[in-house]
Order: sequence, then C-alpha cells, then structure tokens
Amino acid sequence: MTTDKRKQSLYFPELMLKDIQREADRLDRSLSWVVQRCVRSALTELRKLPSTQEAAVPTPEPRS
Repeated sequence: MTTDKRKQSLYFPELMLKDIQREADRLDRSLSWVVQRCVRSALTELRKLPSTQEAAVPTPEPRS
C-alpha cells in the first residue's frame, strides 16, 4: 500500500477538535491517525447519504 504524504488543512469546531485530541492522547496516536480512522469507519454511513446531484434532480410524479 502506497502512502500519500500530501498535506491538507482541515478545520474543526473547537469542541470536536478537543474530542479528537483527547482520543489521540488516550490511544497514543496522532490527530491525523484518529481522523483517518474516523473517516474510514464512517464511510459506509456517509455513502448512504444522497449526493447533492441526486437531491437536485426532481422525482417525476407518477401518472394515474
């Protein structure tokens, strides 16, 4: 597995960042590691959400 080392800035609300930091400290891991694990574990649920393109397309009314 190739590791991509590009940097990206992400901005979190203060309370969320504190939660992430607390878990990183508890697990003795980096913030990046914790966020990556959170994303991986949440992707299944995120993929269930409609995309903005799907939400923008009106559903045709059934004809009677």
